[in-house]
Amino acid sequence: MEMKEIVKRGLEAALVEAVEAGELPAGKYPSVLLEIPPQKEFGDFATNLAMQSARTAHKPPRHIADVILKHLEAPWLLKAEVAGAGFINFFLKHNIIYDTLEKILAAGSAYGHVPVRPEDTVQVEYVSANPTGPLHVGHGRGAAYGSALVNLLRAAGYNVEAEYYINDAGNQMDNLAVSVNARYLQLLGREAEIPENGYRGQDIVDTARAIIEQDGDSYLQMDEARRLEIFKTRAYEEKLAALKRDLANFNVIFDKWFSERTLHPEAVREACNTLRRNGNMYERDGALWLKSTAYGDDKDRVVIRENGVPTYLAADIAYHKNKYERGFKKLINIWGADHHGYVARVKAAMAALGKDPDRLEILLLQMVSLFRDGELVKMSKRTGEAVTLNELIEEVGTDAARYFFIMRSLDTQLDFDIDLATSHSNENPVYYIQYAHARIFSIYRQVAENGDAFDKTWQHVIWEKLTEERELEIIKKMAAYPEEIRKAAVDRAPHRIAHFAYELASLFHAFYNNCHIIQRDKELEEARLALVTAVQITIADCLAILGISAPEKM
Repeated sequence: MEMKEIVKRGLEAALVEAVEAGELPAGKYPSVLLEIPPQKEFGDFATNLAMQSARTAHKPPRHIADVILKHLEAPWLLKAEVAGAGFINFFLKHNIIYDTLEKILAAGSAYGHVPVRPEDTVQVEYVSANPTGPLHVGHGRGAAYGSALVNLLRAAGYNVEAEYYINDAGNQMDNLAVSVNARYLQLLGREAEIPENGYRGQDIVDTARAIIEQDGDSYLQMDEARRLEIFKTRAYEEKLAALKRDLANFNVIFDKWFSERTLHPEAVREACNTLRRNGNMYERDGALWLKSTAYGDDKDRVVIRENGVPTYLAADIAYHKNKYERGFKKLINIWGADHHGYVARVKAAMAALGKDPDRLEILLLQMVSLFRDGELVKMSKRTGEAVTLNELIEEVGTDAARYFFIMRSLDTQLDFDIDLATSHSNENPVYYIQYAHARIFSIYRQVAENGDAFDKTWQHVIWEKLTEERELEIIKKMAAYPEEIRKAAVDRAPHRIAHFAYELASLFHAFYNNCHIIQRDKELEEARLALVTAVQITIADCLAILGISAPEKM
């Protein structure tokens, strides 16, 4: 059991005993909340339980606090103090703190993780960029955040499926084919114009050139409609393969790739028929409309146009109906902030279908701005177009890119400092964390060079050797890691893990700079080696959740 949980249960039992003894009146008392005080002199944990209980007990908070402490059976407690208006500060005995180290070393990489709950199913759908070109930095933030969230939820015991929704139907695919066709003709010396809504990136030129290299001008004499179909398929397959490759290189792996094409026409028709049968879809001016105002949207929405062509909403309704029917307890969509206005209509559609809209959780990802030398980077120096994710990775590396994308809450604008991300200094947070991990392995190498050997089961460590305040602070920080995972998962906040890793690395660096690990006192050396091993385990797990490497050398 974790330190915090031990203290919490002790307080709950003390409160029950105080009521049973008649020293506090019966009633509905608040849940016990514990916090780590901002200053060491206020103890290891503090609670405002007495202050929160005053309304129920009808007694002064300090009196309530005294009564609770009177009934508190706590062999783990060094002392407790009532402070201020009724706060209770707890100072723990070192032996309970040492228990944390033993748990970390025994659990290894599973420390802080919860066994999977098969019934607690969550689907996370993210990125889902059109397969018409390379990913840009905005997609990169979504990819880093989404994959870290998946890792975090799994660490917290959720049964998670990660999904990419491929927008491979509709006008964008036709525009892709027309764009490739225009470049194909131009490369072969023919007159051709890319339409206004076409794609003009270098990747389109590369696709056309690859077709020529493989098949030459064999498509020139072909009927244009047939040529466009061939080019659509070729370009789509190439772009999708590139997407999968680029995402895998960015440590982003999906369990399922769902094709929009599979929804047309049957799934779309079925969804519309369901809505018509239950009275939530009507016909007007030859079009089919969703009665979305009945479910909180600001206006009704066209689902099928008067010409019979489905809108994007039609496919989204069918897709989300499919997701609900797969039985997930929770559906999480990560969308760009530009989709803000789309949230209400999709939720309204699900409610209109008789689905619980609260099962669908939509997270909106704010924009990314790149900065170099303090100046906003708007275009790639290489292409003169928007900076792609691959270009950013080439410059700063996968690890730095992922950390910088994740380190801020997704609902805040992100200013990405390229210079800081490439810096090999303690100012660079991901470098700082990774350096702590590598430093621990350098300690191992020094120990081996000295010819020292220790039982890596850590069964005979004399924990009482760890009495320095810096040592105890590190242990107490690691003790909070399981709860940090749980809280971060509930809040959908992988940036909390990024901050935790940085704070733990900071504590380790301070310890390393002030406390000798390799020394004459071999019992102390062994205890400190056990301590830094626990740090290594915890930092490595933080980095694994973030999708970042944990190097042994730097």
